[in-house]
This record gives sequence, structure tokens and C-alpha cells, in this order.
Amino acid sequence: MNTSHSAPLSSSIPALLPLRQRARAATAVELSAIPWLAVLEPAQRMRVGAQLQVAEAQVGERICRVGKTANFWFGVVDGLLKMSNDDSVARPITFTGVPPGGWFGEGTLLKREAYRYNIQALRRSVVAGLPLESFHELLETSIAFNRYVLNQLNERLGQFIAAREIDRQSDPDLRVARNLAALFHPQLYPGVGGLLRITQQELGLLVGLSRQRVNEALKHLQQARLIAVEYGGLRVLDLDGLRRFPQHQPPA
Repeated sequence: MNTSHSAPLSSSIPALLPLRQRARAATAVELSAIPWLAVLEPAQRMRVGAQLQVAEAQVGERICRVGKTANFWFGVVDGLLKMSNDDSVARPITFTGVPPGGWFGEGTLLKREAYRYNIQALRRSVVAGLPLESFHELLETSIAFNRYVLNQLNERLGQFIAAREIDRQSDPDLRVARNLAALFHPQLYPGVGGLLRITQQELGLLVGLSRQRVNEALKHLQQARLIAVEYGGLRVLDLDGLRRFPQHQPPA
């Protein structure tokens, strides 16, 4: 969670049909990238797979908007999203990034409420959506799905509590380290694996820092042997060390 001081996303989004009207059925490869499908019984998996819709969101496009009724449970098949309260009357805050494998909004769907945050694509992203009634049907018929959603809520609560603590920190290196650790969360974002495809500009938008300051922080974290900066992304070498930074000390 951070107060964003970096440059906003470009508002020049190409004229497109609404995301819902561009939706299509998910391919077999896309279905295999949806982690919670694996916990369902085969018959449920087949039925729900046919109900899932997939669409490609362009850079800067909104998937969810403050005040809009939640009709789908959304997840990231590929790409990177930003959860924020931009355009609200409150102080602009970025709550978290959502990398591949991340699903969000289950609390809003459970209460059948309107969104209290915006979800925006930081890069071209493939987004999947499960209709609201299908989501509730799974809650009523699948114990395994209930456990999955309960675990999601529990892990995200812990993540947001930690994010609130980070938001009060002024040390840029610490902010970058803890935000990176959150993006590599193995339960919330299983699609990330060991390598996160992200640019310094995108990370700056999530953390609330300039690209130049993010670059400095990444150099420090790499020197501490916590991450490796690779072409097109970042690889975590010590996830626990990122979570404990700056208490972590590199081995002699």
C-alpha cells in the first residue's frame, strides 16, 4: 500500500469495445494457468471452465472501477494489474499489484457490494472472469473451493496489514523490498514462480517512487543477494530475506 508520487499511467487508451464485450472462452492453456480450478472435482472443473470468460486488457484500461457493481471474480492469466483508489475523494493510494495467478475481489462478491477500488492494467494483460452466480454456486457446493477462498482472504488480510506498515516507512529500499516480497507471494500469486516480469517504471507505479529511485533500490537489493535483475524481470534469491529486510544480512 503506498501513496503514489510517480507519473500516472497514460490516459490515451485506444477506442475499444468494453472489456466484457471483447470476452471469449478460455483456451486449454489459459485454463491450466488458473490455480483454483485444480481443487474442483472433474465435473465441476469442466462446467466452470466453460463459464469462465477471458479478455485482453490494454495498458491503462480499467477492469474494475470504484462504485461499479461486482459481477465477476477476476484473475490474471498473464500481465500485471494495479489495485488503487485513484479517482476517489481520498488520498491516492496504491494497495497492491496483481501479477499472474492472482485472483481478487472475493470479499466484494461475498457481500454483493460495489467495488471500493480500481483495478487497472499496467501492461497488456490477459484477464479471466468467473460470473458472480457461478462463484456463489461453487461456495455452496465445493468444500475445497471454500477452503481456497478462505485461504485467499486470510493471506490477503496479512498482506494488507503488512502493506499498511510499509506505507509508513520512508526508506525507499525497504518499500521496494517489501513490495517485491508481496508480489512473489506463493499462495496469492502462484503464477509468478521465481521470475517476475516487471519493468522499473511499473514497479515505481506500484511502490510510489520514481524509476530512478527504484533502480537504486534494486541495485542495493541485488548487492545484498536478495534478488537478481535479469532481462525483462526480477528473480528472487531469498524471499524470506526480502520480507525481513533490512534485518537480513548477506552471507560472508
